[in-house]
Amino acid sequence: MLHLPALRWGKPYESLDKQNVVHFATGEPIAEVSQIGGGIVQRDLRKAHKAREALLQLPISDLIERCKKAAVLFETAELPMGDGTQTVDQFVHQQSASTGLPEHMCVSNMGKNAFVLAHIDQIIDCLTRGLDLSILSRGYGEEGRGVTVSYQAQTPILGAVLPNNSPGVHTLWLPAVPLQIGLALKPGSQEPWTPYRMISAFIEAGIPREAFSLYPGGHDAGGAIMANTAKSMIFGSAQTLQQHAGNPRVQAHGPGFSKILIGDDVVDDWPQFLDLMVESVLSNSGRSCINCSGIWASRHTREIGQAIAERIGPVDVLPPADPESQLAAFTVPAMATGTWAMVQQDLKESGVTDLTAEYGEKLIEKEHCAYLRPMVVHAESPACEVASKEYMFPFVSVVECPQDQMVKKIGSTLIGTVLTRDEKLIEEASRSVEIDRLNIGPIATNRLNWLQPHEGNIIEFLFRNRAYQMADMPVAANS
Repeated sequence: MLHLPALRWGKPYESLDKQNVVHFATGEPIAEVSQIGGGIVQRDLRKAHKAREALLQLPISDLIERCKKAAVLFETAELPMGDGTQTVDQFVHQQSASTGLPEHMCVSNMGKNAFVLAHIDQIIDCLTRGLDLSILSRGYGEEGRGVTVSYQAQTPILGAVLPNNSPGVHTLWLPAVPLQIGLALKPGSQEPWTPYRMISAFIEAGIPREAFSLYPGGHDAGGAIMANTAKSMIFGSAQTLQQHAGNPRVQAHGPGFSKILIGDDVVDDWPQFLDLMVESVLSNSGRSCINCSGIWASRHTREIGQAIAERIGPVDVLPPADPESQLAAFTVPAMATGTWAMVQQDLKESGVTDLTAEYGEKLIEKEHCAYLRPMVVHAESPACEVASKEYMFPFVSVVECPQDQMVKKIGSTLIGTVLTRDEKLIEEASRSVEIDRLNIGPIATNRLNWLQPHEGNIIEFLFRNRAYQMADMPVAANS
């Protein structure tokens, strides 16, 4: 059986404590992974400065080219993986088997990560607004107006406690490497595959292995990363976001509560946007923060909800290798049963209607896993609590709300797609601090432009812009 060791600043480390990664449907072991305790992580992170020092030996332009090479290797090559190797097909099968994601979704997420690395020069150019990248390496330089500018790295490494639910989120930490910032990652227990394969691709592309640490383990390993890195990412629930709110050391990623708002000027033509709404809800099995969890309009809301329900309500469980499979398994059955219990409570609320009730049972329990089939609910007003809910399966609330109240009532919204030509509504949405990423016009919430920041600009997170003045020193009197 494949063994995945920890990686301690590029050096493989086999622990006496190991944990199996198992197949979601059969419970059979796929691989064993060495487990690292918080004490080892804390000790290793005292040497974090060496990771950045190793990367600073290569100019950013060189690292960018090596990242592009890594993108090709990640998506096409047989790569070293623990005490063996891994082909692309093996990666897809193993990731699907441990996460419950259909295989075609694993391929899609793999493509997203490879795309970001392949276009990393364009992405960084956009994130820095064309800054001379040597300024990030030296810490200062000329901007072109006779003014010295300074960007000071706030950390030698980026720490990250990674999730299990969707491999697409790894795009968020990839730009750290060409920015000469090392990585200390705690892989998800069910999805170690992407970080392990990506680090392997980086090393095979010629990026110093000393820049990378992978610490599979329990909560203490993740806690040690968070406590001992100046900048870190974490992925979790709304409670996770609340726990780290206002902490400049932590970039927390949780539910997106992404929404589609339909303006009064186009709502009568809602059928032309039906494909867009279905894609926004159903893509990636509804597991992403960029999936739509709310569709808001002032009228036709029941008709809109019923039309979406007709499209996604019949979607049923299929084998993960089936190219038509649209649903991911809950690899921990209790998560599915717990989620279903919360949904049932939502449905008891006055003014809430399940528009997918006629399409059969929603909770499908298997021996080692469970599924939740798609749901569309109608909320008579934003006051219904379900209007502000998000779940980790294809679930959407269609909310009836007057247009002049929409932007005020939607609450935190990672992706907001506004379907309108109404300049007043566009202006109101543009000014809203509740919408993180704004789409004006028919753009599905799951369709990202990677040349724009997604959930915060990583340059602003890892670097600090500061004043920096230079003057010629006078010649010494005795020279």
